[in-house]
Amino acid sequence: MEAIPSDTQRAAADGGFNFLTPEAWKALLSPYSHVVLVANSEAVDFERLRSELPETTLYVFFNNVYKVLDEAFTGHAVLIARSGVMGANIVHRREAADVLRFFAGDDFLGVVNIRASPEENFSEESGFKGARTRHLDLTQMLGDLYPTGKIATSGFAMALWLADLQLPGKILLAGFSAKRSEKWKVFDVHDWTFEQIFLRLFARMGAISMMGGVDASPYSALAKRFPQVPPIEIAMTAAEVLSERLHNANGQIDRLMSVTKSIRAIEGFFRRFKPKTRKQRFLEKSKE
Repeated sequence: MEAIPSDTQRAAADGGFNFLTPEAWKALLSPYSHVVLVANSEAVDFERLRSELPETTLYVFFNNVYKVLDEAFTGHAVLIARSGVMGANIVHRREAADVLRFFAGDDFLGVVNIRASPEENFSEESGFKGARTRHLDLTQMLGDLYPTGKIATSGFAMALWLADLQLPGKILLAGFSAKRSEKWKVFDVHDWTFEQIFLRLFARMGAISMMGGVDASPYSALAKRFPQVPPIEIAMTAAEVLSERLHNANGQIDRLMSVTKSIRAIEGFFRRFKPKTRKQRFLEKSKE
């Protein structure tokens, strides 16, 4: 990892964890012209990214990078390792070696182990197979912002944090579609609607940029076609139509739930015999 000026680096690691001050993070990330957050999504057009962005770009990857990378990455990169209750997910699932094999050389800045919720716990540097590791606690930043009962995605948390750092470089989000694909699932523990609204507003303010989504919005065409109609009227009309469609969709969901009631009962019966996961055993032990 690149050297941090001694006057901005916080004193040594605390209990196996290595934190930096905001000034030190800014010193580390300021040399890059672009900081690109690459979502683990099929919506990422990686060839376009590499062809359009300069060599001074820093690529920020998340957890299981084999979802977007087919071979070792050459270029400036950093890996964000999200924590869970048992520590960094790639560590307690024993995936660190499989993920880190995609990165090597001096251009790899190392791992940033983050947590975005109070129940999440960090993993020590020793768990990351020799990769230089730093830790970043984003719980306070998200505490009063994120909807209650949901947990922020790593991408959303990092986008907000990077924007608050006010880096000289441009922050770009790639593949942040929040859409379920045939290959990768979208977890219900996150508030995808809130995140998309927040990020798109952020993008329209100029704090970040998004590849697709914002500039391609079909509702911008309505404003051009009806310039005499105030934007709030267009928004309210769109909300009215979406509300009706959601009501109709809920009716179909109710029918589907009724038809599949017996199937779900059978599934629930057999789930009782499923062996407990390492996480479940850990949580039970921690309550003793």
